[in-house]
Amino acid sequence: MSDVPFDPIQPTSEATENQSNGSGGWLHRLRPGSGAPDRRDATPDAPPPSLAPLPPDAPSPAHRVHETQDRATHVYGNPDVVAHHIKQLILETRKQDLLEGVEQSRERLLDQPFVRSAHWNTIWEQIVNPATSRPHQPVIIIVAPRSYGSTTLALRLLAEHTAHDATLVKLDADWKTPSKGRLPLEIAHAYQLDLKHPEKDQVSADFLDALSEHAAHLRGCGSYLALTVAQDLWKDHRLSDRDGIQVVRLHEAPDAQEVVEAHLDANGYGQLVTSLRSFPKATASLRGLTAVAAVRAAYSAVTAWKEHIHVGSQQSRVRADSDGGTPATLEERIIAALTDWRGELDGRFGEMNSLYAHDNPSLTVEDRCLLLALAVQQTAPMPVVARSAAALLEAIGDAPGAAAKFSPPLSSLAGRGMRRRIQDVGGEVDLQDTVVFDRPAYGRAVLEYVWDNYDVMREPLLTWLVGTAQSADLEDNAVAALAELTVRHGSVDYLTTLGGLVGSTHPKVLGAVMERAVHNEHVGRLAWEALYGWAEKESYAPAVITLCRRVLEDSSVATSLAKRAMVRLRRVAHKNTGGTVIGQVQAAFDALVLHPTVALRLAGEVVSWQQGKVSCARSGALAFLALMTLGHDGTPWLVDTPPTDIDVQRGVHDLLSSSETAAEVTSRLTDWIRACADDPSAYMQLRDQLLPALRGHNMFEAGWRFMSGLRGISTVEGVSVADDFYNHLVDSRVRTVFPLEENLV
Repeated sequence: MSDVPFDPIQPTSEATENQSNGSGGWLHRLRPGSGAPDRRDATPDAPPPSLAPLPPDAPSPAHRVHETQDRATHVYGNPDVVAHHIKQLILETRKQDLLEGVEQSRERLLDQPFVRSAHWNTIWEQIVNPATSRPHQPVIIIVAPRSYGSTTLALRLLAEHTAHDATLVKLDADWKTPSKGRLPLEIAHAYQLDLKHPEKDQVSADFLDALSEHAAHLRGCGSYLALTVAQDLWKDHRLSDRDGIQVVRLHEAPDAQEVVEAHLDANGYGQLVTSLRSFPKATASLRGLTAVAAVRAAYSAVTAWKEHIHVGSQQSRVRADSDGGTPATLEERIIAALTDWRGELDGRFGEMNSLYAHDNPSLTVEDRCLLLALAVQQTAPMPVVARSAAALLEAIGDAPGAAAKFSPPLSSLAGRGMRRRIQDVGGEVDLQDTVVFDRPAYGRAVLEYVWDNYDVMREPLLTWLVGTAQSADLEDNAVAALAELTVRHGSVDYLTTLGGLVGSTHPKVLGAVMERAVHNEHVGRLAWEALYGWAEKESYAPAVITLCRRVLEDSSVATSLAKRAMVRLRRVAHKNTGGTVIGQVQAAFDALVLHPTVALRLAGEVVSWQQGKVSCARSGALAFLALMTLGHDGTPWLVDTPPTDIDVQRGVHDLLSSSETAAEVTSRLTDWIRACADDPSAYMQLRDQLLPALRGHNMFEAGWRFMSGLRGISTVEGVSVADDFYNHLVDSRVRTVFPLEENLV
């Protein structure tokens, strides 16, 4: 799977075994049989090579599909007796980039909290045949507004009403437009696929016609496909049921309070459910929430519960030293966590005031900036809060006292003191001048209120949050606030704006925020798409590299996400020519090669490069350099037991002959020599493998550069390695013309 079509195979130029030196023969001709044969049998779609010498705990790819050229033969059962099970053999010519997905645990799906309203029961009964307890049709399409829980409904239905031995797979719609040819087809499988992308998932009548044909194949395999489609993508009046397809419409989300209680019970918070039911104001705030918002509310209630337990068991120093007030009760915390606060904030952000009045809840613009600073910082030293509020005020183009022509210090002194202002917006200050704004739910509500109600504030708000960040970690309050906004509002326009404001100035912050986004089921695809576009821009490249490296280093990440990360690293290398960016990609590859599963992917990049894929030309070379750092039993892995798919001699030759990589590969070859110099057998094996790569018309300069790097290295017998290579490379008849010492400069 890739984000772009496969590149055509291009012819490659290789140094042949019998190449003459043309200028009198300063290099020996290759001895017959000493060079690596050209791999004419390699195919562009061959799977990545297996790295046998890698650590034994490295997972090996599952061989479920036998690939032959442009044909994929799906074999089920024992291939030795396939003739006796011909009905289980499905042979069809298909594209190599079928949609991929993550296999789901049926038991875990059935154990997850699940709430069905009366409307959901009706939908359920429409889909399931009561006589067979299976869906009426092999293809089910559930059309629903976003965040109503249609994905949960589809997965639960498949878990309950498909065969127990059927494999459940949640597919990833990694395509530019819906296509029947990209849908996988296997026996006894139940697939679920979300179509939510506003541009790439538009459903057409032609797609449904093709899907009807696919439904017949699914029926023959005993498989099912459940599509969940966002309501705004179901626009064409021709979109309706077809043969093998059932379309249902979901008009309601399940009851929000029931969803909250189900999630609390499932996670061991049954006592909290009892408490929640006794708080009318809290339960009232749940009415009308979507399924996604209800799940978020459940986790907010748990956070409030944990805060209450912590404060009750150990009085914090900040509270003990504060000017007054008692810790909030559990009811107050739960209400604060579940309330949207729009009523209060309507008053705080009411009419425009130039001076604060105690009988008027509407804040001045300076105090609105202060409230936003508190919403992000929560608990922090007062100077930090003051500077943050001032920075936001400056970002929106205002300054205290500007209208009165006062200097900023004089204007500040003429107004209310910072302690008074903090108290007026709902905060506290202890005796150590630490500001306490222990209202995380209220803080989130403030940010969302300003975002929703002041369109012109969005860009300054993002710029200010980035500038406020103290680190590129999600534990940082400003980065966490940015991540929350990104997950909540991660549209194409939002990500474009965010990248433009942050990409070139704070790439690490952008990488941390996007890491949160790519793992979110609602905005993940949009985030990956944005990263694909950013990969070709030098200013964005560091953020893309940082994020992709984090994803690939996570051994638990889904295969589809790892592939997407690899595609974007490849694109960074392919589209950027700057030495700084290429060096960052090389550094990432050098670190990633230590992870066995990623080493497999890097080996695949090398294979694609040597097979002539244009898009892998640079990434394959960088991957080869990274693989050169791997060792096995004290010797370089590429020397000891290289995979048959990789032509090591050709790789070394190509990198040495390129001005872009000559210096780096020379350095790594020198490390190889040092690693083997103390072992005569290993050294001779390495030398004999490198000599063919160093011969050829265009290797004169590279050869001398390589031998120059070998100065000072000797074998255990005391022989200079530079002399040894010189004697094997340079014809005795021209050594007086090209003496070693004069050319090693």
